[in-house]
Amino acid sequence: MMMVFNQRRHSWLTAAGCLMLCIMAFNMPGSDAAAVMSVDLGTEWMKVGVVSPGVPMEIALNRESKRKTPAIIAFRDNTRTFGEDAQTIGIRDPSAAYGYLLDLLGKTIDNPIVDLYRERFPYYTIVGDKERNTVVFKKSDTEEFSVEELVAQMLVKAKQFAQESTQQAITECVLTVPGFFGQAEREALLVAAQLANLKVLQLINDYAAVALNYGVFNRVELNETAQYFLFYDMGAYKTSAAVVSYQLVKDKVTKETNPVVQVLGVGYDRTLGGLEIQLRLRDYMAKEFNALKKTKTDVTSSPRALAKLFKEAGRLKNILSANTEHFAQIENLLEDHDFKLSVSREKLEELCSDLWPRITKPLEDALATSSLSLDVIQQVILFGGGTRVPRVQETIKQLIKQDLGKNLNADESASMGAVYKAADLSSGFKVKKFIVKDAVLFPLQVSFERDPGDGAAVKQVKRALFAMMNPYPQKKVITFNKHTDDFDFYVNYGDLDRYSEKDIAAIGSLNITRVQLQKVKELLEKSKKDQVDNKGIKAYFFLDDSGIFQCTGVEYVYEKQKLDEELDEDSTLAKLGSTISKLFTKETEKEDAGTGTGTGTGTGTGTGDGDEAATPDPESTDEESSAGGKAADKSDDPAAAATKPNDDEAKANAKNETIKLVTIKTPVAHKTELRFTPPLGGSSYDTSAAKLLSINKIEEDRVRLESAFNALESHIIEVQQKLEEKAYADCATTAEKEKLLAECSTLAEWLYEDVENPKAELYEDKLMQLQKLSNVFLSRHWEHEERPDAIKALKGMIDGAEKFLITARNLTKETNPEKDVYTQVEIDTLAKVIDETNAWLKTESAAQKKLSRSATVRLTVKDLTDKMGLLDREVKYLVNKIKIWKPKVKPDKEKKPKETETAGDEDPAAADQGSASGSDDESKDNTAGQAEAPEVQVEDDQVTPTPTTPDANTPHGEL
Repeated sequence: MMMVFNQRRHSWLTAAGCLMLCIMAFNMPGSDAAAVMSVDLGTEWMKVGVVSPGVPMEIALNRESKRKTPAIIAFRDNTRTFGEDAQTIGIRDPSAAYGYLLDLLGKTIDNPIVDLYRERFPYYTIVGDKERNTVVFKKSDTEEFSVEELVAQMLVKAKQFAQESTQQAITECVLTVPGFFGQAEREALLVAAQLANLKVLQLINDYAAVALNYGVFNRVELNETAQYFLFYDMGAYKTSAAVVSYQLVKDKVTKETNPVVQVLGVGYDRTLGGLEIQLRLRDYMAKEFNALKKTKTDVTSSPRALAKLFKEAGRLKNILSANTEHFAQIENLLEDHDFKLSVSREKLEELCSDLWPRITKPLEDALATSSLSLDVIQQVILFGGGTRVPRVQETIKQLIKQDLGKNLNADESASMGAVYKAADLSSGFKVKKFIVKDAVLFPLQVSFERDPGDGAAVKQVKRALFAMMNPYPQKKVITFNKHTDDFDFYVNYGDLDRYSEKDIAAIGSLNITRVQLQKVKELLEKSKKDQVDNKGIKAYFFLDDSGIFQCTGVEYVYEKQKLDEELDEDSTLAKLGSTISKLFTKETEKEDAGTGTGTGTGTGTGTGDGDEAATPDPESTDEESSAGGKAADKSDDPAAAATKPNDDEAKANAKNETIKLVTIKTPVAHKTELRFTPPLGGSSYDTSAAKLLSINKIEEDRVRLESAFNALESHIIEVQQKLEEKAYADCATTAEKEKLLAECSTLAEWLYEDVENPKAELYEDKLMQLQKLSNVFLSRHWEHEERPDAIKALKGMIDGAEKFLITARNLTKETNPEKDVYTQVEIDTLAKVIDETNAWLKTESAAQKKLSRSATVRLTVKDLTDKMGLLDREVKYLVNKIKIWKPKVKPDKEKKPKETETAGDEDPAAADQGSASGSDDESKDNTAGQAEAPEVQVEDDQVTPTPTTPDANTPHGEL
C-alpha cells in the first residue's frame, strides 16, 4: 500500500483523539448545505463572492491569490487562458485575446455600441451570426466565438475560483448587471450562465447590489423615517448614479418589520468610464510616437504595438491618479524602437476635457427621475475604479457642495451585496431579511389596434404597462373588452423622451413581444348564452426580480349565473376560477340587461379607452370584485324595487330566484413572439454547448498533464536531494540507494525527451513506480522520526491508567462495600493490560534500538497506536461506569407510621426523624456519596483520578 508522508513534524494525536475529530467533522451543522456565489462580471475586472456553511461572505481568490481577475480570455496554440495570462497573450497576439465583452451581449452588429467597439479595438474580425445577426469574433476560417460563448467561459472560470475557495461544488449564483441592460442583454447573459452550467438565482443591477451591501452593514442606523443616499459609479466602461431610500417597513401580512432599500432614480452614461480615459492616453502616445518619425510605419497599424500602448496607458492612468507626472516607457514598441514619454496629470485632463462635463449628467438625471433635490440626500457615495481619478471627484464635489462618501470598497461592494442576495435566495442559508426594490429604467407599454366601426379608420391604442421608476418585481393585468375577433397586441419600450437618440439606438429593438390571440370569436360565441357580465379578455404580465419581462397568460373572463344546487353539483366550476357570491333576483338581472351591463356580445362593460389601462395584479384583479359590488348595489335602487313582484309570488319562487354569480376564466389560445434580438437557442445552443464542453475537456486534460509532469519532476528532485541528507540516507541500504539514484537519473533523462502525444496517465504511472521504490526509505525515516512521540504518548497513557487503577481498587465491594462500583474481574483485567503493555513496550523498544536505521522497522507507529487503543478502551469502560453509578437505597426498618409523618403539630424531633426516612433517606445517602466518591477526569488522553464529585446525571457512554 502506497503511503504519503508529510515531512513536517506535528503534535501527536492518539487514535481516540483522531476518531473524535472525525466525528466532529462529519456531524458539523449545515455540512450538507451547498455553497453559493456571486459574480460581478465587469467589463474590465471580474470579482467572485462566495458564502459557504460556517464561513462568512468573502471574496474568492484566483490562482494568483488576488481578489479580482481581468475579465479577458485568450486562445492560442489550442490553449485557453484567463486573466493575467490572457493579457500577456493579448500583447503578443491582440486578436487572440477577448475583453470588454459585457456590453456586446444581445447586440446586433449594426448597433452603435458594436461600431464603437470596432473603433476602439480595430484588430478584431467581427461578423454577424447567420441566424441572429449578433456579434461573432472570427479567429480563423475554422474557429469563431459568439459573445455568449466567451462570457460563459469566464463564468466557468469564476465557478472554479469559487469551488476552490469553498471546497464545495457550486451550481447557484447571483450575477450583477448594469441597470441599463434591456431584455435582449439580460436574456443573453442568462443563456451564457446556462452554458456554464450555472443556475442564476437573480440578475441584480450593480447599483442595487451596492446599495444592499451598504444597507446590510449599516442596518442599525435605519428606522421608520426614509433616509436618502446617492450611489455614484464610474467603472471601466460606463458611469451610473442611483438615488435610493432606506427605511424600516412593516409587512401587512407577516407583521414583521424589515429594512427596505428602494431605487428611486437612475441616470447613466454607457460610454463614459475609465476605458475612455485610457484610450485617450493610448491615442496620444501613438500620436507622439509617430511624430518622432523613428519608422515610416504608422504605430496604429500594428495590432501588437497598439496593444502595448493600450496596456501602458492603463498603467499610466492609474499612476497619474496619485502623482502629477510620470514617464510612459515601452520597450520595442515598433520595429525594435523603444518609446519613452513624460505625461503630466494636467495633460491627461486636457486630453479628456470633453469628458469632464459628462461626469455629473448621470447624477443630475438620477435626482431628476427621483424628484428629489440634493438637500435631502444624506451622502453621495462613490464606488467603481473610475472614481479614483482626482478630476472625477473634484467635478462631483463642485456640484454637490459636500464631502464624498468613500466608506465602500470601490471594487468589491457590488459582489458582496450580490452574494448576500445569493445567500438569501438559496435554500441552504438563512440571513436577516433585507428587501430590495429596484425600478424600471425603460418604460414598457402595450399597443394594439382597435376598429371603432362605422367605417372609421382603425385606431392605434397605447397603454402604459410599467412606467418609469415603477418598482419591480411586479405583476400587471390589462383588459381588452372591445374586441370580438382575433387580434394582436405588442409590448414595446415607450416614453423614452428623457433619453438621447444615441441612448435609444444603443437599446436596439424597441419592440419586445408580439402576442397573437387566436379563436377569440369562437370563444365569445360559445360563452354568449351563459354569461351575465362580460369582463373582457385579460392579459397578465410579470416583470420578475431579474428585470425579465414576460406575458404569463391570457384569459377570457365572464360571469355566469348558477343555482345553489347546480353550483354544488358542478365540480368543474370550482376549477375554472374564483367565485363571487352575490344574491340577487331575476328582476334585478332583467334590469341589468336593460341598462346594458350584461351584453353577452363580447363588448363588455367598457365605456372608453380607459378600460384597457394596466392595473397591478398581486393575486387577481380588483375589477372583478368591483363589478360584483355594482350588481349588488343595484338591488337597492328604488326603481328596481318598484318592479319586484309581490311578496307572495317572491316566496313561491324563492328557490328558483336565488342564484350565485360565478366568475369563469377560460384560457385564450395565443402565440408569443419575441421581437428583440433573440437569445441563443435551438440547434445553435446545442452547438455552442458541445463546443464549450470540448474546450473544457481539452483544458482539463492539459491541466492534468501539466500536474502529472510537475509531480513526477518534483518527486525525482526530492528523492535525489533527500538521499544526499544523512538523516534520510541512513534509512536506505547501499543497494537501495544505487537503485533509486539510477532510476531517478533514467526518469530525468526520459522526462525531457520529446514524447509523441504525451498522456497524463504515462507520467502518473512513472510516478507510482518511483514512489513505490522511494517509499521504502521514506517510510523508515518517518517511523524513526515519529516513534519517540508515539512512545511518549503511550507511556503517558500507561501512567494515567496506573493512577486510575489505584483509585479503582478502592471502589470494589471487597474494599468498600458501600461503593461497589467495579468488580474484581474488571480491576484485574485493567491491571493485566497495563502490565502486558509495559512489558511489551520495554521488550520491543530494546529490540528496535539494536537495529540499524536502514533495517526493517520492528516497532512501528501503528503497533504503538494499537496498544494505545486497547488501553484506552479498557480505561474508558471503567470511566463511563463510574459516571452512571448510583448508590443503592437502604431499606428503613424503623420507619414511623404514616399518620405521624403527616401530623400538623409534630415536634422537631419527630420532624428530624421523618426527614431521614423514605425518599429523603436516598437523598441523604446521595449526599454522603458525593462527599466521598472520586470523579475521574480525562485530559489529553491520559487518565488521571480527581477527588471530586461524580455527575450522576451524565448519560451512558458520554466521554
